[in-house]
Amino acid sequence: QVQLVESGGGLVQAGGSLRLSCVASGRTFISRAMGWFRQAPGKEREFVAVINRSGDDTYYASSVKGRFTISRDNAKSTVYLQMNSLKPEDTAVYYCAAGLGFAYTSPTRYDYWGQGTQVTVSS
Repeated sequence: QVQLVESGGGLVQAGGSLRLSCVASGRTFISRAMGWFRQAPGKEREFVAVINRSGDDTYYASSVKGRFTISRDNAKSTVYLQMNSLKPEDTAVYYCAAGLGFAYTSPTRYDYWGQGTQVTVSS
């Protein structure tokens, strides 16, 4: 069992930065790839980034590559999403999730989810 709690969302102007955190409880965190997804109103949940168990491999959606960075601290059971050069189209609820393997981009390949944190980027 893994419980995930996100934090760090908020309102930011375009071009600004935010850092999201996701703290996991449970002993299986270090055995899981971890991903970030987002969902805007009226849209499907979409993949943002994923990191492997050891933290030395990552994969990004093309829409965020070069602007967002995913990282993890296994000692703190925490995964991060550093978001730079934010755009209004990045506005969404952001979710972290525990994956069934690395580099999956479909939400169906993730079995534990946090409650989400709102990110709003104003123009």
